[in-house]
Amino acid sequence: MSQTKLETPTDLLRFQLRTAFTMEEDSLAALGELAQAAKSADVKKLFRHHADETKEQIEILRRVFGVLGFPVSSAASPSTKGISKQATSLIERSAPALRDQVTLSAALGNEHYEISAYESLILATRSMGAADAVALLQQNLDQEVHTSQELNTRLSTMTG
Repeated sequence: MSQTKLETPTDLLRFQLRTAFTMEEDSLAALGELAQAAKSADVKKLFRHHADETKEQIEILRRVFGVLGFPVSSAASPSTKGISKQATSLIERSAPALRDQVTLSAALGNEHYEISAYESLILATRSMGAADAVALLQQNLDQEVHTSQELNTRLSTMTG
């Protein structure tokens, strides 16, 4: 379902949900790359754990589509492609000793984008009175915030 013009709040919500679906799929791929680039076992483990959470978030988004009566579909997410491209560039430029810090920093940037996307989706679904969808999206947002805090904590031990 390709839609070139967004004319109603529902059109916008559907499009944002589709891009969030792509965002999570892109994030899942990026987490594999970050885990591969990381040097320490605990950072690799952190990325693998977040990949498992991301798979759950994708399933939750599938449920949100259903609750809202939208077909499950995706839409391009240029932002996540750009975040991944930036991460790849930083990894390629970094010395091996700096890889854990670089990968964690890249992941943190992505988490902040995801938090913003979920906050927007929650506001839109709440305004539609879709409490079931809001609750599902809140689960994903809560996981993203928790992951952001984990990344912050881990990074602070490296830089502080």
